[in-house]
Amino acid sequence: MSSMLVRILGFPATLIHGDTLVLDRWLWLRKYLPAVSNGSKCLLDVGCGSGAFTIGSARRGYHSLGLSWDTRNQEVGEQRAAICGTEHAEFEVCDVRKLHERPDLRDRFEIILCCENIEHILDDQKLMVDMACCLKPDGMLLLTTPNYNYVAITRGDDGPFSTTEDGWHVRRGYTATDLRRLCGNADLKVLEIGYCSSFASQKITGLMRVTSRIHPLLGWALVLPLRPIPPVIDRVIARFTRWPGFSITLVARKSKADAGKPGVDKEHKHRVTVPEMHFSKSSVFKTDDKRSR
Repeated sequence: MSSMLVRILGFPATLIHGDTLVLDRWLWLRKYLPAVSNGSKCLLDVGCGSGAFTIGSARRGYHSLGLSWDTRNQEVGEQRAAICGTEHAEFEVCDVRKLHERPDLRDRFEIILCCENIEHILDDQKLMVDMACCLKPDGMLLLTTPNYNYVAITRGDDGPFSTTEDGWHVRRGYTATDLRRLCGNADLKVLEIGYCSSFASQKITGLMRVTSRIHPLLGWALVLPLRPIPPVIDRVIARFTRWPGFSITLVARKSKADAGKPGVDKEHKHRVTVPEMHFSKSSVFKTDDKRSR
């Protein structure tokens, strides 16, 4: 059904395969992704899932590279990008816990996305440092992750949480203080911390989760006509109530002064030796492509 929907509806279908929280995140991301001339800026999507945000960013003009360990998800992403006619979206199978082993990605990206990924990683500080190393000086990180103070949508949201990286969350989520600490140790300046996915989106997602236990298509079909509701009313609810957003959002910038600094993992004191830049795996990002500068 997934590819069929994309063939019929195009890119918007990639935002409605999952729960309503996915669209919430895209609407938040889009505010910080102004349309640019094709290929003029490079974007890295760390933990890209099946590639909805990678494709969406490419449609806004960014050379977008999505990374995920999941081969099937990357194949789905490539297929959907082709269906959408998205020229500047690429996907690679890559364990993002090992970004330090990819010096070809260092100092290459104006924008990095990391949506609902860091809560799966035990060494979250290392991931934050590695992403900072991939940003160009003055580059921007856009991150979402569960809000530590969320109200559980379904029982599993209250744990227990994994002690190993088995695909489930290894922690409940993050507070604003947590994100500031991670950014401070990665030489990233916090520009904005906020929240997304308020009351209506959470309740509709809860309905989808419960009814999907009967059959996934039943849950999806039941919430389909309800999907337009959260973007309309959740902003008002969030403004006038104290209902916590399910995700906490972060906008952070890499200092211009970091240009030329060696890559150092502050947590592990691991110095990265950076060879001459080249992109053997992603022709879109070759260093001699002047459109990416």
